[in-house]
Amino acid sequence: MLYVGLISGTSADAIDAALVDIDGDAIQTVATHSHAFAPELGARLADALATPATLTAQDCGSLDAALGHTFAAAARSVIDKAGVDADAVRAIGSHGQTLFHAPDGPEAFTLQAGDPARIAIATGITTVADFRRADVAAGGQGAPLAPLLHDALLGGTDTHRAVLNLGGIANLSLLQPGLPVRGFDTGPANTLMDQWAALTGNGAHDADGTLAARGTVDVALLDTLGDDPYFSLPAPKSTGREHFDRDWLLARVGITAQAASELKIDRVADIMTTLCALTVTTVADALHRAAGETVAQGFELIACGGGCHNPELLRRLAAVDGVSHLTTTADFGIDPDYVEATLFAWLAAQRIEGQPVDTRTITGARHRVMAGSVYEPSVE
Repeated sequence: MLYVGLISGTSADAIDAALVDIDGDAIQTVATHSHAFAPELGARLADALATPATLTAQDCGSLDAALGHTFAAAARSVIDKAGVDADAVRAIGSHGQTLFHAPDGPEAFTLQAGDPARIAIATGITTVADFRRADVAAGGQGAPLAPLLHDALLGGTDTHRAVLNLGGIANLSLLQPGLPVRGFDTGPANTLMDQWAALTGNGAHDADGTLAARGTVDVALLDTLGDDPYFSLPAPKSTGREHFDRDWLLARVGITAQAASELKIDRVADIMTTLCALTVTTVADALHRAAGETVAQGFELIACGGGCHNPELLRRLAAVDGVSHLTTTADFGIDPDYVEATLFAWLAAQRIEGQPVDTRTITGARHRVMAGSVYEPSVE
């Protein structure tokens, strides 16, 4: 069965699309595609994510519609790229774009935009979306969901493995022999480094980790950054740009946006290196707390996500105590850039086949849930 998976992640720089062949436990990527946002829509989305508290109902509704059209275009593009007929695709699984994630408290919620009804009607393909809300309703964090796929693809061995998704936010999946999969968000992976690059006029991200490799860790700043209460919270836990945003970064660096843009390159590099070190130290601390004494046996750390393109980040992760070997999902035949898109194709398959997912040891949900709602295309 062919399924399409779609997601726009924390960086909101493009839609990742994957066409996936799913046959029982066999999961094979057929084609992938990165679908850029039109400049005007990209600017609207960036503004919405930067200042979510100012969004009106009309803003949310119109953005939801516009993103729905764009997600549909991304699905058509990856299908066309593969050279298959749309009728051969059983369903599309669309995560959408998270606008806000607030999983704690009596009125916990998570909000994704990208109207799935429009995707279904525009493509003529059954679409599954809204994957996180059932988990939140069941008392879970709604995130991360990636450990489900990590377990399906890479679990069930005699090796202690940890899969680390290095997106805007880092999430860690522990795959240990004889134990159910566990997973949680450790904190920022790329989001703070990306925001620092943008603030200092060095592009949308630290290309090839150049700045991070150039600088020196500012130990005092690293302590200030690492003092955030999130890092010491027990799992289950999840986070996002709502917490680790530009204001959070500027306040802890002790600088204004204008002053950041005027810094000399050596100081820019030192702060970038420190942000890189923050990702590594918070991942390392989380691994040690979660794995306990078993970390001494050595974990094979398998990375995926955009952070795999940052050699300095990978170099530092490889040196973490308890990591016996660092690799990426590419070594297992899975493009690191499209693991999450593959996840939502796989989740769509579970929903279409009527299979609940068990996130109890990941998100803290009280019971298994049917993840996703089904939207059918129009009937003539």
